[in-house]
Amino acid sequence: MSATPSPDRNRPLDDRKVTGYDPLIPPALLRHDLPVPPVASKTISASRRATSSIVRGTDPLSRLVVVVGPCSIHDVDQAKEYASRLRKGVQEGRWPGLEVVMRVYFEKPRTTVGWKGLINDPDIDGSFKINKGLRMARELLCDINAMGMPVGCELLDTISPQFIADLISWGAIGARTTESQLHRELASGASFPIGFKNGTDGSVGVAIDAMQSASHPHCFMGINSQGMASIVKTSGNKDCHVILRGGTGGPNYAAEHVQKALSTMRSKNPDAFASIMVDCSHGNSSKNHLNQPKVAADVAAQIAAGEVGITGIMFESNLKGGKQSSDKGRDNLEYGVSITDACVDWEMTVDMLDNLNQASLARRALLESQEANANGHLNGDAPAVKRLKADE
Repeated sequence: MSATPSPDRNRPLDDRKVTGYDPLIPPALLRHDLPVPPVASKTISASRRATSSIVRGTDPLSRLVVVVGPCSIHDVDQAKEYASRLRKGVQEGRWPGLEVVMRVYFEKPRTTVGWKGLINDPDIDGSFKINKGLRMARELLCDINAMGMPVGCELLDTISPQFIADLISWGAIGARTTESQLHRELASGASFPIGFKNGTDGSVGVAIDAMQSASHPHCFMGINSQGMASIVKTSGNKDCHVILRGGTGGPNYAAEHVQKALSTMRSKNPDAFASIMVDCSHGNSSKNHLNQPKVAADVAAQIAAGEVGITGIMFESNLKGGKQSSDKGRDNLEYGVSITDACVDWEMTVDMLDNLNQASLARRALLESQEANANGHLNGDAPAVKRLKADE
């Protein structure tokens, strides 16, 4: 007597936990519908050149890259108002010692579950209208860059950059993905500088390894601008740096942490300029947004003292301080307040930018003085300023 066949045997072997596939707009079509405005193209090109020279240690003005903006973008009007305020300060020449890049994050990595960002769920209601989110994201980046304000984004997956990468001036690989080979490969083909965050446990070694990996050519599977599966070949990205963001072991922004990280970077890759950005939020703020100014002040003091290895700083800022829950629904959200990590308000943002600018200008004056005296020894055995100018 034959056994009764199990109903499970008649089911397909793949897609057993997939509930559906929806069509995704091809990147080339979205780029065609929303091309880069000519004025925005100038913004992007200029900022990419500036950030590249700064993270390589070849900027003749010894400026500091400052990536500042909301933890995440959930309201395009709010984002454009923030960008307008930031651009006004730059246009007025308020921060000549800084290369200001607006933080415009559309995707949020989650420790467990939660709202994944504007691209994934633009209506903040679990409807996951990703095509709508991609269009909103690209249109916003076009608008912000057209204002003259360059943007920085986190690269969270390997597909969404095809839709927006031509509008990005600086990118980040997060703490949860720095060890990912996929993200290292992605960074190796980026047309802009990339910062790798230290691991969630605070380990800097994984970020340094990621930098070295991304600096080399790679060949991997991905998609092209038509949305077709492709074999992607890259030449490697030399414009990479470490981002110190703290971790489970505590903050890592103080001088001793910075010096240890720089020393490790130089020992692992002596031919490259050791470049560090400090993230004032996350583990470095102990997840308290009001600690960000304290972190920035400490880093500013290191910069003013002449530390050329610190080439950038990042902090989370919004029109209003604090955060709110996204559970209340888009229509009930308070304007100007983050729905992910808490941010400092606009007034505090301006104070922090002013202080960082003063520190950057103080470093520039110190380096110029040392150049005049021909005895600058700030970032290794060779005179710092002479090395900078030799690479120009």
